Order: sequence, then C-alpha cells, then structure tokens
Amino acid sequence: MSNKSQKFFIRLMCVVLAVLMAASVLVSILASTAGAVTKEEIESLQEELAGLRQQQKEVLSQINSLEYQQSQIVAQKKILDQRIELTISVIENLSAQIEQYGVYIQEKQEEVEQRQAEEDAQWELYKTRIRAMEENGTVSYYAIIFGARDFADMLSRIDMISSIMDHDETIYEQLVSARKATENAKATLESVKADMESKREEQKQAQADLEVEQQEATDLIIQLQNNIDEYQKVYDEKRADEDKLKDEIIQMQREYEASQRVKGTGRFLWPVDSNVVTSGWGGRNTGIPGASTNHGGVDLKALTGANIYATDTGTVIKSAYSSSYGNFIVIDHGNGYCSLYGHMSKRLKSVGDVVSRGDLIGLSGATGIVNGPHLHFEIWENGNRINPLQFFDSSTYVVRS
Repeated sequence: MSNKSQKFFIRLMCVVLAVLMAASVLVSILASTAGAVTKEEIESLQEELAGLRQQQKEVLSQINSLEYQQSQIVAQKKILDQRIELTISVIENLSAQIEQYGVYIQEKQEEVEQRQAEEDAQWELYKTRIRAMEENGTVSYYAIIFGARDFADMLSRIDMISSIMDHDETIYEQLVSARKATENAKATLESVKADMESKREEQKQAQADLEVEQQEATDLIIQLQNNIDEYQKVYDEKRADEDKLKDEIIQMQREYEASQRVKGTGRFLWPVDSNVVTSGWGGRNTGIPGASTNHGGVDLKALTGANIYATDTGTVIKSAYSSSYGNFIVIDHGNGYCSLYGHMSKRLKSVGDVVSRGDLIGLSGATGIVNGPHLHFEIWENGNRINPLQFFDSSTYVVRS
C-alpha cells in the first residue's frame, strides 16, 4: 500500500469513528429526553401528593377540635368523611406514581442494556487494537520512521504515526466514557427502583390509615345510635335536608327540562357491579339514627372504592355533600326522570357534565349518615321518588338483608 493510500485509509477510519461517536451521542440524547418527560410527570404527581398531605393535616386539626364536643357528632362525621376522601385521593395518587415509576424503570432498564452494549462494543474495539499493537510490537513505529526513503517521506510517516496514536487515545477515551455512561444508567435505575418501593410502602400505610378512618366513622354512628336525644336531632335534620333537596331537584328539573338537549334512553342500567340489594324500597326500620323509616330508594352492596355508573344518559344537575346523603350526585335524564347516587367516597362528575349511559360517575363509600359502605340509589319521576327495582328484571338482582 502506498503512503498516500495509507494516509487516506487512516483518515477515513478517523472520520468513520467520528460519525459513529456522533450517532452514539444522538441516541443518548433521544433516550434521556424520552425519560425526562416521564420524570416530570412523576414530579407533578409528587407535588399533588404534597398538597393532599397538607389538606389531611388541616382536616385532622378540625377533627381534634371537635372530639370532645358530643353535640357536634354530625359535624365530626362530615369531617371524617372529608378525611376518608382525601386518603382515597392519596392512595390513587400513589397508585398513579407507582404506575409511572413502572414505565420509567422500563425505560431506564432499556437504557442500561443499551449502555452496556455500547461499552461491550467499545471494549472489543479496544482489545482488538491492543492485540494488534502487541502483535506488531513497538518496533513497528521505528520501522516506519527509519524505513523512510528521504526526509519528506519521513515527515509523511511521522504524520501517519501521529494519526495512529490519536486514534488509539480516542478509542481509550470512548471506552472510559461508555463505562461511565453504563455506571450512571445503572445507578439511576437502582435509585428509581428504590423510589418506587418507597411509594409502595406509602401506599400500604395509606391503605391501613383508610381502614382506621373508616372504623372511626362507623364507631361514630354507633355512638350516635346510643344517644336518643341526638338520634331525634339527626333524624329531624335529615328529613329537613331531604325535603330541601327535593325542592331543589324539582326546581332544577324544571329549568333543565325547558332547555333539555340530552335525553336518556328510558332504559335504566344497574349502577354497580354487585347485584345484591341490601335494603329495598319503602317501609323499614334499620335502627340507624337519621336513616329513613320510609326508604326512598334502594341500597346496593358496594365496597369502598367500587365503581358507580350512570344509570342512563343525562346531565348532572347536583354534585355535592350533605350530612344525610354524604357525597351524592343527581342526574337529570329528561322526560321527567332523574337518578340519585348517595354515600359516595368520591364524586367524579360536576354540575353541568353530560354523561352517557354506563359512564363512571363516582366511587362507592360510607359518607353521610350510614354505618357501612354501599350505594344508595334513587329514581325520581316528575319530582317523586319511585321504586328503582321496577325498571329491572328480577334476575338482575338479589335481595339480601
């Protein structure tokens, strides 16, 4: 091979290596950018969690101020309901973070594998070069110089040696860089895994807190049952609350009917996944203070956090909290019909929202005057409560006390 050919070949190899290095850097940038988006989402959820934690502290302070005021049982129950709702939100937030961490860990795992592959390839290249140097021996450099035909040829050969030495140093630097990149990627992966495990522990503790809070709320109702005077007070307040709500619903129905654009199908859907009716429509005696003796709806079995679905298409005309219904939603379906869903742990729809038959509108709970989680379900026709079960085939549900 002529001197010109050797020199051209060496410079060509340098250019190829430079292109490969640039491509490697570009891939690294793209990989780090993809991970950054997910990391930002996680940080956003962490900020939201901090806000929920602060709200929990404020609610706990309110509970402590009411603990020794027996006449404030209903108010205390309301605040307990708020605390339970916040705890459920914390659990949901942590679940979302854990899910995001799972995606992020997968990305980082792929990055570690990529970095390791790059390091292995660079190591093989470095070993190949070292092996070639050992086989040729250092004398090859002197042979190149002293084999020059003249001074101009020697200068050309020195330039070629310089290029070879630069190339060797570049390979070594690339190997060191690849190894550091692998180590950094592995460290980040382990850190993210530790963060996710921490969130799992937080979620576990939040779930335990929720169980304690729900028991406190139940115990409060039992305490209320044992106080006859308080029983009568709550019962009167509940009746007044229901009468006021009835007037509101009738008024809102009139307003919506006048400009109703969304009308239901007229075929009602069972609003929960469970088919068990724990309390039917009409006369009853539950022994629960404030619970109606003439049940205006039906109670359906549903554990805390169970999905609640819109029984038909319509518009949300009420989404609020009351001492009797707890968190509840009312949907106007047009044609004089509306439906009510009570004791939710969380409301997922607001006034004015248009919902379709079967849409998720909330989560079941035990807010309001109730001694356990379930869904209180009502259907109204022209301002009057009617038995919801008349719209369903008897094979749809099972009545259990």
